[in-house]
Amino acid sequence: MPEKKSKLAVIKTKPTDDSVVDFINNIKDEQKRKDSFVLLEMLKKATGEKPILWSSSIVGFGIKRYKSPATGREVDWLRMGFAPRKTNLSLYITSGFKEHATALKKLGKHKTGVGCLYINKLADIDLKVLKDMIAAASKHK
Repeated sequence: MPEKKSKLAVIKTKPTDDSVVDFINNIKDEQKRKDSFVLLEMLKKATGEKPILWSSSIVGFGIKRYKSPATGREVDWLRMGFAPRKTNLSLYITSGFKEHATALKKLGKHKTGVGCLYINKLADIDLKVLKDMIAAASKHK
């Protein structure tokens, strides 16, 4: 059976030319702003990529094309990144969490979703464990 041709999906969340530093500086919550700068440096160092503001609230590093195994549709998305949300810091570690199962047990207070790691504040977790997870995930291309 011939392989289905994939179509590039059009999504609302897209890279912008807006300043990542200005975005972070405009975060009202002081702790979230400080934590965001820590994450910015951590991800820059691990990925070697320049940060890009996606839409108006996600700081992304690198771009990767993902293909849905169910539909065959493709989408361009950030390789890794974070979003300082009102209730938490959402980290996008798109390599998934199966390989990080042991690290997650040592991380501290967090929740996970399909491709997101949710942390209230960096003081709740072991930063060394997070750095190691980010370093490992950054090796996935």
